[in-house]
Amino acid sequence: MKIAVFIARLIVGLTFVFSGFVKLVDPLGSSYKFQEYFSADVLNLEFLIPFSLLFSIAMILFEIMLGVLLLLGYLPKFTVWSLLGIMLVFLFLTWYSAYYDKVTDCGCFGDAVKLSTWGTFYKNIVLVILVVLLVWKVKMIQPIMTSNYLKWIAFLSFFSFLYITYYVLVHLPIIDFRPYAIGKNIPEGMQYIGEEEPPIHDFYLESAEGENLTDAVLAEDKVMLVVAYNLSKSDMLGFLNVKNVTDQALANNYKVYLLSASMNEDFLNIKNNYRLNFDMLFCDETTLKTIVRANPGIITLQNGTVTGKWSWVDTDKVKF
Repeated sequence: MKIAVFIARLIVGLTFVFSGFVKLVDPLGSSYKFQEYFSADVLNLEFLIPFSLLFSIAMILFEIMLGVLLLLGYLPKFTVWSLLGIMLVFLFLTWYSAYYDKVTDCGCFGDAVKLSTWGTFYKNIVLVILVVLLVWKVKMIQPIMTSNYLKWIAFLSFFSFLYITYYVLVHLPIIDFRPYAIGKNIPEGMQYIGEEEPPIHDFYLESAEGENLTDAVLAEDKVMLVVAYNLSKSDMLGFLNVKNVTDQALANNYKVYLLSASMNEDFLNIKNNYRLNFDMLFCDETTLKTIVRANPGIITLQNGTVTGKWSWVDTDKVKF
């Protein structure tokens, strides 16, 4: 039985640490997933949508710390009962998503690992069984060192994770698992392989006149795209930096566009206020949220290949 408990402890602990880490490096991705769950078509809890980022950060920190505590063997009773509680919530949500086909990707492993809705549900059943075993045999969970050392390790781990969360929210994810990561070629990501849907399936750029400019933009040798998925939610201070970096890009013969799901009229107000020297192209909001986790953010392309990504706070790091 001790071996079974050790294996269960290892599997559950590593799963929670991995799951928490891949979301820790991209908390905005989890907040978008919370918004999807809270929407009218899923749980109909739209009043919680403004708190999605807060829920995201709290869940990520709680999840990864439970994994760390379990592996350390620190506070075992609190840890295993907390694991059981959170797993039962996850089990219900994944069953609900799978049965009613509401959320096609639960985001359990961020953008790092994609599972089907039913695959995620069955994975959670296995984890619940393992956690129940740990609850039953909690006395067999022994700490790996003295309590005083474990306390400091847990303390330092928590604040390290908190700092990482802060850093990636101010800048960009330190690891990019999305199909628009630096080095990825967008046209290649749009190609079908058999019947499987390609990783990029909704990248479409349209001018204010309704002209499809997707292929033209992807064929350009030097392109800078300012991404602002919703201008009403953009940090307006960011456009001061955007003005500087886009003027430099234009001077270096870059084609520059702003991509947004907002109305062109909203952009024209900002264009006039900040004396921007480029036009806007319409693109799907979800796509723009996937491209870069900043509003506004900057992305550069060369013949459709992503060569750079920056948050508006880091435009001084853009190299031409």
